[in-house]
Amino acid sequence: MERIIFHIDVNNAFLSWTACDMLKNGSNIDIRNIPSAIGGDEAQRKGIVLAKSESAKSFGIKTAQTIYQAKQKCNHLKVFPPDFRVYSYYSDAMYTILCDYSDTIERYSIDECFLDYTYMQRLYGEPLKCAKIIQERIFKQYGFTVNVGIGNNRLLAKMASDLEKPNKINTIWYNEVQTKMWNLPVQDLFMVGRKSIPKLNNINIYTIGDLAKTDRKLLVRMFGKMGEQMHDYANGIDMLQVSKEKHEYKGIGNSITTSVDISDVQIAYNIILSICEYVSKRLRSEKKYTKCINVQIKDSNFLVTSHQQKLNRSTNITQEIYNISKKLFDELWNGQAIRSFGVRLDELTDYPDNQLNMFENTKKLDKKNKLDEVIDKTRNKYGNGSIKRAVFIDNTIPNMLSKDIAQKRE
Repeated sequence: MERIIFHIDVNNAFLSWTACDMLKNGSNIDIRNIPSAIGGDEAQRKGIVLAKSESAKSFGIKTAQTIYQAKQKCNHLKVFPPDFRVYSYYSDAMYTILCDYSDTIERYSIDECFLDYTYMQRLYGEPLKCAKIIQERIFKQYGFTVNVGIGNNRLLAKMASDLEKPNKINTIWYNEVQTKMWNLPVQDLFMVGRKSIPKLNNINIYTIGDLAKTDRKLLVRMFGKMGEQMHDYANGIDMLQVSKEKHEYKGIGNSITTSVDISDVQIAYNIILSICEYVSKRLRSEKKYTKCINVQIKDSNFLVTSHQQKLNRSTNITQEIYNISKKLFDELWNGQAIRSFGVRLDELTDYPDNQLNMFENTKKLDKKNKLDEVIDKTRNKYGNGSIKRAVFIDNTIPNMLSKDIAQKRE
C-alpha cells in the first residue's frame, strides 16, 4: 500500500498565534488585518522582524529586517513582542486535534507536523476530505489557519504544503512530481540551502527538474552525501518514515525552531527559559522528577550538538531546571548562529530525592515548589499568558538581534 502523508503547516504562525491570543484576551483588533510585525522593542526600534502581516508585507517589510528599517518603510507599523509560551500553547492545541486523525504524528517544528494517514481512510474518508475537516476544526476552535500538503512521503507532503498559501490544501503524488515540482526554482527544494544555489547555478541547474536530470555521480562529487539527498528529493524520493511521538515518558522534552537564526546570547537564554517552563510544567503534570537534563542545539549549518548533566538530586522545579540548562548551553555553544533549541528531561522518577547537601535549604525548595504549583494552576485555568515572568512582560526576547548577527533561514 502506498503511503499517504500529511504535512500541516501553520500560516504565519508567530503573528497568527499572537493575534489569536490577543483576541482571546479581549482585543478588538486582529493584528493580521493591519500593518503589524512580531519583533523587538517598538519604542526604541531595536531588534528584527520575526513575522509580519500581509499588509506589512505590501510595504516591502521582510523577515529578519531590523525594526528600524521596517519603521522607515511603514511608520504606522505595529510591533508586538514574541511569546514562545503562547506559541507552545497553540502548537500543543493543534497537535491534540491531529491526534484524533492518526496515531503516528511527528512534530517537525513548533508550527509544523507530519501525519501518517495511510491506514486512516476507512475511518475518516479520502485524504482531501479529512484535510479539509482538520483545517476547519483548527480554525473554528482556535482561530488560526493552516496549510495541508498531501503526498506519498514526507518530502512530497512538505513540498505540497508550500505550493500555494494561505489556508490551502495541495497534493504532490508520485505521478505529479514532474508537473508540480520540476518547474520550480531549485532553491524551493526542501533542504537545498543558500550556499548550494551558486554552485548548482554554475553547472546550469536552475530548476528542480534540472537537478533531477543531473548525473548523480557529479552531484556526489560536488556535495558528498548531500548530493545524493538532493538528487533523491528532486525525483520525489524520500524513504524516511514519520516518527511517532512516544508517550511512555522515559523522558520529557520540547524544542523550538526559530523563524530566523539566533546569534544573541540573551535571546537564546530567553528561548531556553520558555522551553524549560514548558517541559517542567509537563513534568509536574505527570507527577515526575528528573535526574538528568539535556540541552540540544542545531546551528545554521544543520549541525546538531548536545550536552547533558546528571543531577545529585531529582527535581521538577522550573528555576533549577533552567539554571542547569543555561549552564549546559554556555558550555555547549561555540557562537555559531542557532536555528533550533531543545531541552529534554531524562531519568525520570516518581518521587523526589530529598537528600540535600549542606548548602541547600529545605524551606527555600518548598517555597519554589509552592510557587510552581500556583503558577501551574493559574495557567491551567486562565491560559499560559495569565502569568508572565518579568523578563517577558515588555518583550519576550529583549535586546533583539541586529541585522549583522541575524541570518534568514535557508
